[in-house]
Amino acid sequence: MKKFLFFLAILFSLASCKNSSDKNIVRITGIDSAIKPGDNFFLYVNKKWYDTAQIPPSQSGVGAYMFMNYPQRLRLQGILDSVSKANNAAGSIEQKIGDFYASGMDTTTINKLGYDPVKPILASIDSIRDITSLMKFVAHDATFYNNSILGFGVGPDNKNSNLNIAGIYQTGIGLPERDYYFKTDSSSISIQEAYRDYVATLFELTGADSATAKKDATTVYNIEKQLAASHKTNVELRDVNANYNKMSVADLARRQPIIGWANVLNNLGAKTDSIDVSQPAYYDKLNAVLKSIPISDWKVYLKAYSLNNYAGALSKPFVDAEFEFNKALTGQAVQKSRGEKMASAVDRSLGQALGQLYVKKYFTEDAKKRALELVNNLQQALAARIKKLTWMSDSTKGKAIEKLFAITKKIGYPDKWRDYSNINIVKGKYFENLMSAAAGNYQYDLAKLNKPVDRSEWFTTPSTVTAYYNPSANEIVFPAAILQPPYFDNNADDALNYGGIGMVIGHEMTHAFDDQGAQFDKYGNVKNWWTKDDYTKFKAKTQQVVDLYNTFTVLVTLHVKGAMTLGENTADNGGVAIAYDAFKLTKEGHDTTKIDGFTPDQRFFISVARIWRVKMKDAYLRYWINNNPHSPPMWRVNGPLMNSVHFYDAFNVHPGDKMYLSEDKRISIW
Repeated sequence: MKKFLFFLAILFSLASCKNSSDKNIVRITGIDSAIKPGDNFFLYVNKKWYDTAQIPPSQSGVGAYMFMNYPQRLRLQGILDSVSKANNAAGSIEQKIGDFYASGMDTTTINKLGYDPVKPILASIDSIRDITSLMKFVAHDATFYNNSILGFGVGPDNKNSNLNIAGIYQTGIGLPERDYYFKTDSSSISIQEAYRDYVATLFELTGADSATAKKDATTVYNIEKQLAASHKTNVELRDVNANYNKMSVADLARRQPIIGWANVLNNLGAKTDSIDVSQPAYYDKLNAVLKSIPISDWKVYLKAYSLNNYAGALSKPFVDAEFEFNKALTGQAVQKSRGEKMASAVDRSLGQALGQLYVKKYFTEDAKKRALELVNNLQQALAARIKKLTWMSDSTKGKAIEKLFAITKKIGYPDKWRDYSNINIVKGKYFENLMSAAAGNYQYDLAKLNKPVDRSEWFTTPSTVTAYYNPSANEIVFPAAILQPPYFDNNADDALNYGGIGMVIGHEMTHAFDDQGAQFDKYGNVKNWWTKDDYTKFKAKTQQVVDLYNTFTVLVTLHVKGAMTLGENTADNGGVAIAYDAFKLTKEGHDTTKIDGFTPDQRFFISVARIWRVKMKDAYLRYWINNNPHSPPMWRVNGPLMNSVHFYDAFNVHPGDKMYLSEDKRISIW
């Protein structure tokens, strides 16, 4: 602990970077001066862009954050176009990703095949005669990540984070989450109908007449609705302890005898004595309906699930059918280009192989070094904030600081790249390549079972615009793809970088201390490190976050779901606060020189608003509210700033302004 206190003692003597005069000036444009900053800061910064931005027909939205993966896919497509035409050594990563991409781009061959690639799977389903053979098929299919009624995986034990264990989780439905099956509003009913139509179309494309196809689609939907009733909601899934239920295989077999767990695990290739059953109620329900639903109906269900799972890899009529359903779900107007789709497919199947080529072309070591400097400075700023907390005891503060400085930092790309030698890729065999990749990736994950956790492993690809905190490893990860504008510019002034990537870094650090992360210790184990009184105060503060965000309106009667977005909202508020404090440790942070008429503090907050500059279709916004744990972009900006006294000072926000909150209502946790 002494080393941490010494570290903190020199905190305010540290400056992170050069004067802004040594940087290129990044101009602030597009400000809508007709809007008061204190009324709607998101629109003050972004409305001119918002009013003119065109959502590409193949997308549901445009702008920063997740929609930056659209131009990313174009970058990746350029790499893939090049490598697929080269003469690559057999077995090299270039050969694998090049031939995978080329096989997927060969739509002439794919269209000629129709649904031939899945006929062996459908024949296997036809051969099912009883529950035992049904579960054998289900388990075998799961080894290709086709998780129909069985969701199986391997990952760290929440109570022993150094060891990988087997886990099972709720699955079995084709709609995004359980509530889609039970809502009765017009939007939900239209999605339900679109889904049933989609399933019926899949059956028709495999030879069923219209009446039979509709009847079978109804059968599938009704089975899914039964399974959905046992599902936990998205809010309930956030309860860390309630979703950890480690059981012996023997106990599980006694509890759910019809499933036949010994045979299932054997068919999965999983040798284990215990399993973390994340949602036991689902498997209790599955055990019951396996017997009550006729085998003939289960075969119909499994055919639908398989056809849906592989539709995008089959001929054009299947691809079109899948798109029509997604169109109803998200509002996407036209399909993505084949190149875009294949760039995503390669990234999913051979992500780190593609990541190596991406990093070579687009990422610099200077960017990695600079990003690490920002991470270290924000870590120091958060430590200082923890020390100053008035609601937390010294003993809990000490544990929090220990956890903070134990965080592992991963930036840019892995120190060691994934080996793909167990995956065989052949040009001209797209479906076979998909299956080979799926089988290889499954075996890669299965090999971790009952083995020590490899804490160097990454769970995203370097080419994905994202960042994450992993509580089981107590680590923060910033892939190469997010280290680009508007988040990060190595040549920009500190105000923009700290308001951009700095906010993201602070966000991920705060996840270590949100309502979920706070339940994990510095080693990544679910273990209480709080005093009872401190945790009670913490829960009261997080409830304030829930209550505030519940008031935010998205579309007329549609509101942010405060409970579902609690963790991300906590992280957004912490991210802005920590990033601002870290910015104040820089030379520019102490300066008042205006650039383009804006002070450094104003440029900091403008940068916060720019990194969440997103425009979405209403249909996708509804989908977002139901499924995304983040608040919509406008409230990722306005929500945290409503609680920031420094924002009030920077833009002269006063009572009467729409974003103004009285001091007693402003939320500050970290």
